Amino acid sequence: MTRAADQSDNAGFTLVEALIAVLLMSVIMAALASVTAQWLPSWDRGVGRLQRLEVAADGLERLAGDIAAAEIVSTGRNAPPLFDGGELSIAFVRTILNPNTAAGLEIVRIAEISDQRGPVLVRSTAPFTPNVTGVEAVSFVNPVALIRAPYRVTFSYAGSDRVWHDTWLQQTLLPRAVRIRLRDAATSTTLAVSTTALIHAELRASCVTQAGAAALCPELGGKGATPANAATGTQ
Repeated sequence: MTRAADQSDNAGFTLVEALIAVLLMSVIMAALASVTAQWLPSWDRGVGRLQRLEVAADGLERLAGDIAAAEIVSTGRNAPPLFDGGELSIAFVRTILNPNTAAGLEIVRIAEISDQRGPVLVRSTAPFTPNVTGVEAVSFVNPVALIRAPYRVTFSYAGSDRVWHDTWLQQTLLPRAVRIRLRDAATSTTLAVSTTALIHAELRASCVTQAGAAALCPELGGKGATPANAATGTQ
């Protein structure tokens, strides 16, 4: 009887052992909470940065495809093609591809503006008409935000000489390539998702049909854009 009573007294945990276990568990939980509080905000910032970068990369892909579809369209017989390329904006003519819109040409302007959330790169359009005198006189509609802060986009242009310039204005030819740089505004770092759009248009339709096309169309061997006038926007 005595031995059975002793075994019954030694079974289970004592109150002191239970308190020690609770104390150890509290220490472990406090340590885990401290570690989590340190890395969780960094994790959230990293995930947010990755999501914003993915959205910016999608915007760049759409932007590059848009620019690649630029066409050689003039506003008059002796006027240069409508292409207005700056460091923070670009305007050009392309075929309308919207499914609910009649076939034709449209002027696309992609420019950086500012709103309550900071700088934003916006795509807007306007119908092309032969009497257009310049991009400044066009009323653009249907604005679509492509890339927002903290990212900013800058453009540069290269002709057949493969020399890059900050502007491409009033040229007789379209640039062969448009470099699209995506920068982090906080660090001024150019991101790896930056890309280059190759413009496919090389010959305007009038150069095929009209007499004396070789003299009027630099695409066929006449005088074209040179590094000097490409940089200054003169001919």
